[in-house]
Amino acid sequence: MSTAMNFGAKSFTPRAPDKGAFPLDHFGECKSFKEKFMTCLRENAFDNSKCRLQSKDYLECRMEHQLMAKEPLEKLGFKDLTDSPPRQADKDQH
Repeated sequence: MSTAMNFGAKSFTPRAPDKGAFPLDHFGECKSFKEKFMTCLRENAFDNSKCRLQSKDYLECRMEHQLMAKEPLEKLGFKDLTDSPPRQADKDQH
C-alpha cells in the first residue's frame, strides 16, 4: 500500500492576521502593562470601563514594540483619553 501525495497541488499563501489577532509577547516587553491591566480588572469585578487607562497603556506598548499594527488611539476608542499637548499660550496664563 502506497499513498501518493501531490505536494504541488496546493500552495500556502500567507496573509495578514485578522484585525484583533496579533503576535504573542514572547519576550515580555509589555508584561508589566498587561499585569496592571489584569489587576485593575480583578479589582473592579472585570468592569473594563474602569480600566481604560491601563488598557490604553498596554495597547500603546504593543504598538511601540511592533506586537500589533499602529493605530490612532482615537480609532481604538480612546479619543477621550488622548489629550492634545497644551498650547504655549495656555501655559503662559497660569
